[in-house]
Amino acid sequence: MASNFNNAQNFQIDNYQFVNVNPSADPLEKLQAQIAAGAIHDSKERCDAPKCHPDTRVAVQNDLYSWIVDGDNESDQPRKIKWVTGPAGTGKTAIMGSLSGRCKAGGVLAATFFFASWSASMGRRRKTALVTTIAHQLARYDPDLREEISKAIDTNSDIFDKNLHTQMEVLVLGPLQEIGRHHDKPDLQGAIIIDGLDECEAEQYHDLTSTGPRRKLARKNAEDQLEILQVLQAASSSPFFPFRIIIASRPERVFREFFDPENSPISFAQKLDLHEDYNADTDITLFLEAQFNQLRRRYSLPSSWPPPAAIQMLVKNASGQFIYAATVIRFVDSGHREPPKVLLEAVLKMGETPKTTPNPLEQLDALYSHILESSPDPLLSIWWIQAIDWYSREHVQPIPVTLCIASNINLLLQTDLESNEVEHLLGNLHSLIRIPPPNDWSTAQYGFYHKSLIDFLDDPRRCGKLHVKWIDVKVFLWDRFTGACASEFILVLALASPS
Repeated sequence: MASNFNNAQNFQIDNYQFVNVNPSADPLEKLQAQIAAGAIHDSKERCDAPKCHPDTRVAVQNDLYSWIVDGDNESDQPRKIKWVTGPAGTGKTAIMGSLSGRCKAGGVLAATFFFASWSASMGRRRKTALVTTIAHQLARYDPDLREEISKAIDTNSDIFDKNLHTQMEVLVLGPLQEIGRHHDKPDLQGAIIIDGLDECEAEQYHDLTSTGPRRKLARKNAEDQLEILQVLQAASSSPFFPFRIIIASRPERVFREFFDPENSPISFAQKLDLHEDYNADTDITLFLEAQFNQLRRRYSLPSSWPPPAAIQMLVKNASGQFIYAATVIRFVDSGHREPPKVLLEAVLKMGETPKTTPNPLEQLDALYSHILESSPDPLLSIWWIQAIDWYSREHVQPIPVTLCIASNINLLLQTDLESNEVEHLLGNLHSLIRIPPPNDWSTAQYGFYHKSLIDFLDDPRRCGKLHVKWIDVKVFLWDRFTGACASEFILVLALASPS
């Protein structure tokens, strides 16, 4: 180690005082290094995230914004957590994104965290960075809170290695308590918005390679989701915690049980069910009319297209699912060889078939099936989709980010780079998959417009003959991988051989 007095001889120093010219990093810089930046509502990673179409979902946003600002006229015990739920496709993430922007404009957005289990950075898939990301935003939300959070990190240097409960106590509740005791200022208020908590994937802490009766089972997603719910509930029950928390998720069992009024009758505000409490038909009608107006102008179509009855049928078939309406528009405008009129007629023809189940996703499933079957080789296209999804989820640890780049996916999955298999298989699927243009393949990634596509393909009851077993996907991946390696080996031999 270097010394302050290397090679020094025959000298004397009185009143020596050493000044460290390399002080430790600022506490808030340490905090920033621990956050999931992509999970914040206005992050670069969420630049393509869905937002509510203008003039739609207004009543829902008004309801939530009013609750954030005014509460439910509670007296002694304000209920600081509200659950927003609804099945896939009801627009939860779009509403939370638009609400976040509205709260920020109104000065009442304290923090956000948007979980995502696919096509997202690892920080958005796990619980690890939740509290640190919230604390980081709170530090920017209020100067006094920023100072107290900085002190807390300085005092607790190992806080980033602690569990979520301890992190919440040290990084959020402790600083809020200090402000309440020592700062003469108006009470803080604002919203903490957490979306997609049902997509949080479990951290695994144990060695799963061990065998025998003492082997520990893998941690389930619901366990980490419940841990987060408990941390947030404990925080909201503190008298020093001034914020209102909105949690948006699908109605999975762990959430239904946690927010059941019979289990905890006084802890939570009344839930908001997007499927039951709000009739989305009017908003879907507005969305479709606006989108068809754009299509008419783009393709020089007559003002009589589509007829009102067609829009009414689409709204009915949507069954409150915004994802159905959005997919229809992308399909009609996807650049197929057929004109928009023909594509819309195909969608409407599907809707004429009487419903056979009470499943609100039946028409969405039929639309997904129709689009996938438009591929010249539907099953091979689905193998590609499943492979892209698998790599984007980083199920192999660690997967370099560069492996998920479109050009590398193509290199791995195509049998012949000259055949343009990508366009052949996926060219008709642009309404389901974000396919980068060829000039962006070296930097961009494939993506999916909505998680419901993967849910559809994973459920044989929904996708029927389009279902592929995971073992078949693995065989496909291995076959393509060995083929790619063989091609590279032959190329190396050809380059190395004498001319």
